[in-house]
Amino acid sequence: MPVNRVPPGSQSSLREANRARILDIIRRLGAMTQVELADATGLSAATISIIVNELVGLGIVTTSQTTRSGRRATQVMLSRQLGIVAGIHFSSRTLRVVLGDPSGTIIASQRMPLPPDHRSDTDLDRAAHLIWDMLEASGAQQSELLGVGLGICSPYDPRTDTLAVPGLLRGWDEVQIAASMSRRLGKPVVVDNDANLAMLGESRFGIARGADSAVFVLIGHGIGAGIFAHGDILRGHAGTAGEIGHIRVVENGSLCRCGNRGCLEMMVNSSAIVNSLRDTVGNVTLRDVISMAREGDIGCSRVIADAAFYIGIALSSLVNVVNPALIVIGGELAEAGPILTAPLETSIERQSLHNPLFPPRIELSELDSDAAVRGAVAFAFDSIPLPVAVLEESA
Repeated sequence: MPVNRVPPGSQSSLREANRARILDIIRRLGAMTQVELADATGLSAATISIIVNELVGLGIVTTSQTTRSGRRATQVMLSRQLGIVAGIHFSSRTLRVVLGDPSGTIIASQRMPLPPDHRSDTDLDRAAHLIWDMLEASGAQQSELLGVGLGICSPYDPRTDTLAVPGLLRGWDEVQIAASMSRRLGKPVVVDNDANLAMLGESRFGIARGADSAVFVLIGHGIGAGIFAHGDILRGHAGTAGEIGHIRVVENGSLCRCGNRGCLEMMVNSSAIVNSLRDTVGNVTLRDVISMAREGDIGCSRVIADAAFYIGIALSSLVNVVNPALIVIGGELAEAGPILTAPLETSIERQSLHNPLFPPRIELSELDSDAAVRGAVAFAFDSIPLPVAVLEESA
């Protein structure tokens, strides 16, 4: 945000700095009450009230009345007038595109299946066309689109704008993802791994809101984790932090797409689970397996418990290293609920340094399949500058 337009130390520069602090916190943490803003910024309630009223007058924020702990409070959020962003999630089998406003509200949503070996050029074209169609259908102008947040089901290196590990997602190697999407749309684009974005989504809008540390485990056709600590996502040196799917859990196990053997992803992905039941229950989907387990099928319950055991091996190492307060389980396998989480808790307790007073809490995702795309919207608003004219007016 613009600074130093006026002499440092002046009343105007102080007001501008306080205004910038408030806007930055609302952008990062979402809608907050004026009392919460005072706590987060250290400013007095009177100062918060004055600055919020100024920002409302400029159309930068809006307010609404809410109830917290039985008391009425004024909630502050960024204004829809600032513009909108698109969130894109490329999972291994599905493309999801949404339009979101600055408050994190989803105003339009589309989903389409993808072939097993989907290629970057076709997929990025699809996503771009969907965004323009959705803008038109929702009555928004193309000029209102500030930018795009994009989630990809593979580790991503922002320094090179390419996949961090070649070979993990066929058809995407050496593609500069953000640049390619930006050329199609003429808008700024930011990219991250989908597990990271799912963790960001849960920390802003879901079960992890307010947690100081958390891990999101995304379990579907692949498996990965997003790590949240000290208010930010831990991405690592080259974007591969949280890749628990490639931790070896079985010595000399099946060959993984990463080139190693016995990786967690080979033991726990949806194909591995359903294939292990082919001789006993025939051709089924993961959803069928979960449904039968809920109905009491012993074999289906056992393979889910086995998956929980292997996930626990990988998460135990993460628990010992990161010590999260919360572990959020998302993805297709999360639909198993307690059939998965109960044996997972046992596996983590047995294989990590157990703290009986403060063990990590295990919860199911509140945002379900929306977690990554909601995180993509938040990531875009965090990363893409607000319109210059709006910021200059607020100074």
